Amino acid sequence: MSIIAGWIIFSIAIYATAYLLPGIQIEDFTTALVAAIGLGLINTVLKPILMILTLPLNILTLGLLTFVINALLVMLAGELVPGFFVENFWWALLFSLVVSVINGLLGALTGKKK
Repeated sequence: MSIIAGWIIFSIAIYATAYLLPGIQIEDFTTALVAAIGLGLINTVLKPILMILTLPLNILTLGLLTFVINALLVMLAGELVPGFFVENFWWALLFSLVVSVINGLLGALTGKKK
């Protein structure tokens, strides 16, 4: 049940962020649910591989490369999930930052810790 609650919270965060940012478009809440699954799978499979491969450069940039990786993964999800559109890299970067803040706030309000 905890996985479903986390999925719904993440979907709400995605939907709210898309509402706030004009460079991100989501057709409806069902698309936000699919986008949450897509981003979750991408972050589970690709992100650790990319983080390990870019570790020296990430250390050199004091961790700022992580933001770039997150934005690129959001752009990949935008390409893979129908109905989820990311205008460009900068909107993807802002989306990843805002969705993290909203997800954290919703998780704190519901008592769901990530």
